[in-house]
Amino acid sequence: MDTITAEALKELLDRDPDVTLLDVRETWEYDICRIPGSINIPMSEIAGRIDELDEEESTIVICHHGARSLQVAGYMEATGFSKVVNLDDGIAGWARTVDPDMPQY
Repeated sequence: MDTITAEALKELLDRDPDVTLLDVRETWEYDICRIPGSINIPMSEIAGRIDELDEEESTIVICHHGARSLQVAGYMEATGFSKVVNLDDGIAGWARTVDPDMPQY
């Protein structure tokens, strides 16, 4: 399982803004803060909505601190996704290092 830091993700997005950002937090969490361009499919809905994602696309999986996204990324790999990366330290790490003005919870 590959992981990426918030700083490395920022650099990647600056080069390739079309990377799929999958935020697996609950909708209420996503409503507080999110990385622009991300899509929200809560962890509890992934199995039923996996077909909404392209298994050929590079997908960065995001949650609050990185634990839920790690589980979802593992599930995605097990179902045939080959380009899945977990955001290490989640949206909290992003807010701390990339976007300090982002609301936090």
